[in-house]
Amino acid sequence: MGKLSNRLILTALWLIPVPLHAADVRADFLKLIDRQRVPLAAEVTPLPSDGSLAVFHFTFAADSSGRVPGILLESTNRPSGPRPVVIALHGTGGTKADEIPFLRELAAKRFVAVAIDAPYHGERTKAGHGTVEYDAAIVKAWRERHGHPFYFDTVWDVMRLIDYLDTRGDVDPAQIGLYGVSKGGIETYLTAAVEPRVAVAITCIGLQSFRWELENDAWQTRISTIENAFDAAAREAGVASPGADFVHQFYDRVVPGIDGEFDGPAMVSLIAPRPLMAINGDSDAHTPLGSLKLCTDAAEAAYRSAGHPDRFIEIIEPNTAHKVTDDSREAAVEWFVKWLKPS
Repeated sequence: MGKLSNRLILTALWLIPVPLHAADVRADFLKLIDRQRVPLAAEVTPLPSDGSLAVFHFTFAADSSGRVPGILLESTNRPSGPRPVVIALHGTGGTKADEIPFLRELAAKRFVAVAIDAPYHGERTKAGHGTVEYDAAIVKAWRERHGHPFYFDTVWDVMRLIDYLDTRGDVDPAQIGLYGVSKGGIETYLTAAVEPRVAVAITCIGLQSFRWELENDAWQTRISTIENAFDAAAREAGVASPGADFVHQFYDRVVPGIDGEFDGPAMVSLIAPRPLMAINGDSDAHTPLGSLKLCTDAAEAAYRSAGHPDRFIEIIEPNTAHKVTDDSREAAVEWFVKWLKPS
């Protein structure tokens, strides 16, 4: 397809009707990801620790066909009773184990700290690592228009995780923070937009406008995170040189609405007035500055309208590509301390 057809497709994107009210966007997204709720049937196993931390492995039923594995850390030197909790979401190809250093920092501040494996990652794969099964699941979603392993299914898992945390006596269900990096950063703002039990959120190197990237020929780097799945879909569609028009078709099957009704600017606005931090690098091709600005402008407007402009903060690290620096991670911990107030 040539540039003219790309422009026609992208012009058509702007003509797609979207709900005028936040409640409609939330309802539409929740309807899209909804599945049968089953008993959590949680299983918890203590793990070895160094004495300063209590460490637990847990699983719970996300639905009738799958269980979500996670890890929970908390300080052994903490006051009794329910505590604020922070959930950490890993990036593409990562696992919950990648988040353990961050969980330790949080536990040292007397948070309950939790991480889970995303669908087709970590324990939820036969290999225990890599993205082969993740890519295969995305291709299956492309073929069958069923399931959303790319971003959306994790939102459901986090909602069910919060259901599980609500059953624990050591967790304050009114004090839940959510933090994610890259893929996990996208899943963080999507989840916080539709799940009011998320009290504080931090999205790292994930906030972006998928629509802007299609319109500005800047979609390649984000697609590269699932390149094998995308290339397989293009081959099956007989598209030798996929452009923005085919990317839109791909998104429409795998993550419908991600470049329209559920695009970054729309979803991030729904988080207001709950505290939100966005962390990005100024040289990150995964989240181009033009794409990011649409989102942060929308967030700033939403927080001003809600009367709480101080509850949204943006950190753009200079000379930084697709990574979270030590300074930003420290700022993230302090953001959770400020708003969730562990004691």
